[in-house]
Amino acid sequence: MSKSSNQENIPRLPERLNDSDVFCTHFILKTDNYHEFFEWKNDTRLKRNFELYKKNNEVFAQFCSQSNDIINILEFWRDLAIDASPTVQQWERPDRKQLALGHVRSYLETSCYYAAREVWSKSKIRSWDDYLSSARIFIHNYDKIVKLLKSYDSSQASLKTYIENILIKEIQNQEDICKYSSWRLVVEKSEIKLREALERYGIPEAKISQYIFGRKCFEPVYKFNKVQNPMLRRSGDKWLDPDSEDFQAAAESYNAEKFISSAPHEVSAGSNISGEQMQAWMNTCIDALRKYEKPTIYSSEDIDQKRKKNKQQDNDGCSDDSDSEDISLGAEESDSEANPRFEETKSAFYKELDRLRLDQHQILLLYYGAGLNQKQIEIQLQVSQSAISRRLNTIKKKLLNTLIQKSQPDRWVRNYVVEWLHKSFQSPRNSELLEGALVEAVQELDYSERQVLFLRYGDEKVNEQNIANQIGMSLLEVNAIIAVSQHKLQAHLIKELPHWEKECVEEWLKSFYHSKISAACRTLNLSLEGEATSQIIDKIVEECLQNLTLTEKGE
Repeated sequence: MSKSSNQENIPRLPERLNDSDVFCTHFILKTDNYHEFFEWKNDTRLKRNFELYKKNNEVFAQFCSQSNDIINILEFWRDLAIDASPTVQQWERPDRKQLALGHVRSYLETSCYYAAREVWSKSKIRSWDDYLSSARIFIHNYDKIVKLLKSYDSSQASLKTYIENILIKEIQNQEDICKYSSWRLVVEKSEIKLREALERYGIPEAKISQYIFGRKCFEPVYKFNKVQNPMLRRSGDKWLDPDSEDFQAAAESYNAEKFISSAPHEVSAGSNISGEQMQAWMNTCIDALRKYEKPTIYSSEDIDQKRKKNKQQDNDGCSDDSDSEDISLGAEESDSEANPRFEETKSAFYKELDRLRLDQHQILLLYYGAGLNQKQIEIQLQVSQSAISRRLNTIKKKLLNTLIQKSQPDRWVRNYVVEWLHKSFQSPRNSELLEGALVEAVQELDYSERQVLFLRYGDEKVNEQNIANQIGMSLLEVNAIIAVSQHKLQAHLIKELPHWEKECVEEWLKSFYHSKISAACRTLNLSLEGEATSQIIDKIVEECLQNLTLTEKGE
């Protein structure tokens, strides 16, 4: 049980000072000299959105100008979250409904606190921060909170009271059926949540795949033996702890299924596991999920940060991307000759850019740096869209030819594959472009080819003769399978390279020119966020062109 759960009282929640704070902050739990206290923290995206509507929406601005008009502001965000007009104003953000829901969640932070305090005052079976976490998890469930906002009847009670009562019932219901008991938590949590929890807990990427596959093998065994067994448990009773036989059966399932095509590469390349190891893995999953579920994790800012990883960065803002030019060019950095080739390619790209005219730089700054589409650039520059498209394609073709000349796959692919098999096969870096592609290529091999490679280059490092004895083949057949498999992996890389090279050029241009725009924004103290006028864009681009001119002159 956490230290906080032993306190006689939940730390007091401080008041929020103004309307903006009520709809743009979340609380975090902090410690000072062993004393725990809550502190409100601003969500910068919500803060910007609040000010955006205050500036551009007359009705909303009027609500904000009136003292103690929290209810009308809340209703404004609720209506926008559940029934937004199909017409998006030019100044509005495309994710306006999600942001509106974020404002509602921010308002409901206090409801989570008071609901948790109410339940904890009557039942201290679990810690108060567990109750608080349960409430916050509930309001961050998109489907549940939207359904409640739609069904709310203002004639019955205030939205705050309505939600608080539902949260109290939700927490009590979870307590009654032991929903967040350790083994129910690890079995029923989604794979996405489990992966995030293990990542935050510091588990290496290769191990995470093994833990998740282990959970898949453990779940049916545990449910059949302990959860759905009418001789041991009635519906609604607490979930029983698994025993050594459950873990052993789950481990045997893991070992039997490790070579199936759907098994993660890291599982197939790993050794067989024991029942004790399966138990240790599941206990680690429980510890990671418990830490993940603490209330300081479930803030709107944290959730937005995780969501950003899976979405393209918004193109209407200028962020500090001073280091963004050092992106990987074709993932050749993984090769033993990576750094010289990477630097050669960057240098060649810069030489190509030095040859461009200012009007070409201007188009690239607007398209890749400021995120304007070709139609918007046509309006900005009074140049036809077809001409803009031709100029962009001409520049990209030059850079692509440069990259192809520097890449020379016939010189390095074969050695790269052999080196990867010997050094990184059992624990590949899937985030690396080439290594991720090789993992995909391995999955496409025949079963016998996959089995031989995993035995030869996985954790066990079985030699060719022992592989032949183990699977009933001749040594000649095993060596032939290894040779053919290596050839297939090489062919897969060479086939994928042209596609990656095109993407690489796009990403490099985007990174290079976005960094220039960002630097100009900081110098001029201007921003492309919200409603950026044509004059503001012109000033920022002009600053970039001057800097590019000075750079080309060597000043």
